[in-house]
Amino acid sequence: MRAMQIAATGMSAQQMRVEVVSNNLANMSTTGYKMRRAEFADLHYQQAARPGSINATDGTMLPTGVQLGLGVRPSAVMLITGQGSISQTNNELDVAIEGSGYIEVVLPSGIPGYTRDGGMKRSPEGVIVTSEGFEIVPGMTIPADTRAISINAAGEVYAYTAGQTQPQQLGQITLAGFINPNGLEAIGSNLFIESPASGPPFVAAPGEEGLGTLRQGYLEESTVDPVFEITELIEAQRGYELNAKVIAAADQILGATVQVR
Repeated sequence: MRAMQIAATGMSAQQMRVEVVSNNLANMSTTGYKMRRAEFADLHYQQAARPGSINATDGTMLPTGVQLGLGVRPSAVMLITGQGSISQTNNELDVAIEGSGYIEVVLPSGIPGYTRDGGMKRSPEGVIVTSEGFEIVPGMTIPADTRAISINAAGEVYAYTAGQTQPQQLGQITLAGFINPNGLEAIGSNLFIESPASGPPFVAAPGEEGLGTLRQGYLEESTVDPVFEITELIEAQRGYELNAKVIAAADQILGATVQVR
C-alpha cells in the first residue's frame, strides 16, 4: 500500500512548511529579517509503462504510459531578499540599507559575517559594533569627547567633538554584495556567512556597483507579512489533515482486505 508512504511524505512536507511559517512569524519584529518560503519537489516515479513504449498486443505506441508518483520532498527554503520598510529611530548610530548589500562584521572565529541589521552600538572602548558586539568592517573608533555622529548616504562617518568647529571623519562604512544572496548561509543573530552557492563578496562604498545607500537614524523592518503567513499556515494545516485522511483511508482499505473470507 504505497498510499501510506506517499501520504507520510506529504505530512512531513506540510510539517516543514508550518515550521518555516512559524519562524517567519516569530521574526516579524526582527530588524532586517528576510522572510523564508518552503519549496517542494515531487519524488521519483515508478514507471509501470513508459510513455512511448510499444503495446505488445497490437504494436501501437502508448501515448501516456503509467507513471506512479512516490510522494514529495523538500527542495529548498528560499530566502526572499526584498526590501523591508524603513522605520525612523532617531538613533545616530542606526543605519538602514536602502537597496542591496550587507554590512560586514568580524565574527569571533575571525571569518567575516554579513548583516542587514544596521542597529550599531558603541563599545566601552568607543569601537562601533553591532548589537551582538561584533566589530564592523572597516573598524572605526569614536573619540571619547564626541558630542554627535553624522553618517551620510555614502557611508562616511563624521564625529563632532567638543571644541572643534569642523567634523572629524572616522572612516567609511562599506557594503558587501553577492551574485546570489539567496545562497548565503544563515547562522542566527541576523548574520550570514559566505557559502559556495552565494559566491565571493564584492565590497564597495554605498551607492556604487549596484549597492544600496545608507540612511542614518532609520532601521529596516522585517519583510514578514503576517496576513500572508497566516494564510500559509492555514493551507499547511489543511494539507496535513488531508494527508492524514489518506493514511486513515488506506488503513481502512487494508483492514477490508484482511477481513476478506
